[in-house]
Amino acid sequence: MTLTPATHAPHNHQQRSAHIRSVVMARGDELRQRYPILKHQDAIGAGILAFALAGMIGSAWLYLDGAIAWWACLLANAFFASLTHELEHDLIHSMYFRKQRVPHNLMMGLVWMARPSTINPWIRRHLHLNHHKVSGTETDIEERAITNGEPWGFARLLMVGDNMMSSFIRLLRAKTWAHRKMIVSRTLKGYAPLGLLNWSTWYVFLGFHLIDFVATASGAPIAWSATTLSVMNIVNIAVVVLVGPNVLRTFCLHFISSNMHYYGDIEGGNVVQQTQVLNPWWLLPLQAFCFNFGSTHGIHHFVVKEPFYIRQMTAPVAHKVMREMGVRFNDFGTFARANRWDAPRKEAAAPVQQPA
Repeated sequence: MTLTPATHAPHNHQQRSAHIRSVVMARGDELRQRYPILKHQDAIGAGILAFALAGMIGSAWLYLDGAIAWWACLLANAFFASLTHELEHDLIHSMYFRKQRVPHNLMMGLVWMARPSTINPWIRRHLHLNHHKVSGTETDIEERAITNGEPWGFARLLMVGDNMMSSFIRLLRAKTWAHRKMIVSRTLKGYAPLGLLNWSTWYVFLGFHLIDFVATASGAPIAWSATTLSVMNIVNIAVVVLVGPNVLRTFCLHFISSNMHYYGDIEGGNVVQQTQVLNPWWLLPLQAFCFNFGSTHGIHHFVVKEPFYIRQMTAPVAHKVMREMGVRFNDFGTFARANRWDAPRKEAAAPVQQPA
């Protein structure tokens, strides 16, 4: 079904996007015919959520029982939480219980609780749907918030893995009080209450252990009170079972997402230029904690209403037709171009005036 000879390939981006869409949708329909269970989309979504939550709770229980190390719990829960991120994304596009608001909103609430580092999903719905309308532009607030279009450096590295740090750095860069007020207001509104609690816990954890380490290393260890140690024991557990896994998951997802989306110089409405497929072997450790996002999210820009597990299954066919239609694969130059589609053009030097 895919077009291989270049002479028969569609010429403009609307035709190429339409061709990709038709091939991918046909593959999805074929899979549903072959595996009728895939037609039970609501049940599959609810089942994946139950599996992810059970995995997170089970991993936490094993850690608290001493059966697994802290790092095993953290890695496992980062993986399980990545499933709930994909579910949230599908829910934002109303793929589960579309006409049943109670189970739909219950799922939205549960995926948020599994990922308290994130923005309120009901608020994110508006940002994400806007992302599809204006992807790659300055008004794409969702992708800009996770550093798409930022030049790479220490600031972007901090912003990729820490949502509060991203807001703080943007606050410092703001040139007017009105802009600063808007940033603070959006941050408080978007992250209350779970996000604020999550990131506060993370900063308390980092601050306490940094102070304790410095004091001990300098030969003047601090005699912490029993109350402080008791509170920190709870903080430590929260970081291992929930906060830490989501910090890791956030970094992996935002690093992949912000670098696979193009920014700034793409043609308006050209879906072929909006994303690349980012799936080199050396990014596999990061892909493991964002459920292969770099390899499959580009498919979503062409076929919006396919759930994430279907995208994983259609990926081989989708990648083939996407490559034929001009979608880029593993364009690592984007790291140096601040996510631009093309390299910035150097301005021609002004002619030198010769002395009279």
